[in-house]
Amino acid sequence: MAGLTGLAVTSVNLSHFRSHRMTRLVFDGRPVAISGPNGAGKTSILEAISLLSPGRGLRRAANADLSRRPEALGWKVTAAVRGLQGSIHDIETWAEAGGSREVRIDGKAATQTALGRILRVLWLVPAMDRLWIEGAEGRRRFLDRLTLSFAPDHADAALAYEKAMRERNRLLKEGVTDAHWYAALEAQMAEAGRQMVQNRRRAVARLIAAQQGAETAFPRADLWLTGPEGEAEAEAEDLATALAESRRRDLAAGRTLVGPHRTDLGAAFAAKGLPADQCSTGEQKALLISLILADARALAADLGQAPVLLFDEVAAHLDPDRRAALHEELCGLGAQAILTGTEPGLFDTISGRAQNLHITEEGGESRISA
Repeated sequence: MAGLTGLAVTSVNLSHFRSHRMTRLVFDGRPVAISGPNGAGKTSILEAISLLSPGRGLRRAANADLSRRPEALGWKVTAAVRGLQGSIHDIETWAEAGGSREVRIDGKAATQTALGRILRVLWLVPAMDRLWIEGAEGRRRFLDRLTLSFAPDHADAALAYEKAMRERNRLLKEGVTDAHWYAALEAQMAEAGRQMVQNRRRAVARLIAAQQGAETAFPRADLWLTGPEGEAEAEAEDLATALAESRRRDLAAGRTLVGPHRTDLGAAFAAKGLPADQCSTGEQKALLISLILADARALAADLGQAPVLLFDEVAAHLDPDRRAALHEELCGLGAQAILTGTEPGLFDTISGRAQNLHITEEGGESRISA
């Protein structure tokens, strides 16, 4: 895949975003290595770029938490991007103090879902290191982020499902037993849930296929979806039936117990036949990297363009050989990869092929130097 022209953020401005009062970055298309001490604002740059895609960004932060303190005036991120089919776009996303997040593309108001039709952004952050050993909720978010990269409309389906489920859960908590109150909500959940299940299955199939035959220093992961009976059904009528049949049990629990919101993503180190939660910490990290790279390869094959990749402090958790291997794979993909680390030496193996930036914090404000 070498030589592919990837999707790219060519410039980005951060205004009153966390520790960045006013930061402007211009990227030249090569991988970007950002070094600097902890707390200087490295992760905030990646977070701002992650908000150029649908969702709450790589920290899943509330809008108020993104605003620079103590001013708390709200925040804004603007960017110029090279999108799908080489299209050029200006993106703005912001939130006023106390307001909701807004998006504008080429000067026109847009939805977050529209961002996914322009740019595909994948990321790996330290908070994900415990993905395989903690609860299923984090793995579902990881799965849905991967799914969203293949199917931008997955966000709309998930939102519709969650909205209907919240209403159904309200009825359950109030002890409502009249079937007529549930029927319409369950029909909405069933249709949106069908789309979610199908999108997730296709995404997992694409990840599995992208790993087959790939020459990589990172371990291949066996993947599967698990969950209660609602996830096992791919047709809307089957999920609607499962929801109706579960009402008595759901009333006792006060919440919906079947459906795609209960899905879990299973993984194993293929070469060892070892479940991910039984692997060493290093192996678990390597499996995560492997899946991000597989997603990037699959997207590059599907779209003809590699996605934007964000890796926060990833090099610190890799031995020198794997660090070098990651850098080689990123260059081979032709992807715009933006990496952070505390020391410039963590990027020695990509020296000369990357744009190097250094960040410091002075008086509570982030400052960038080349």
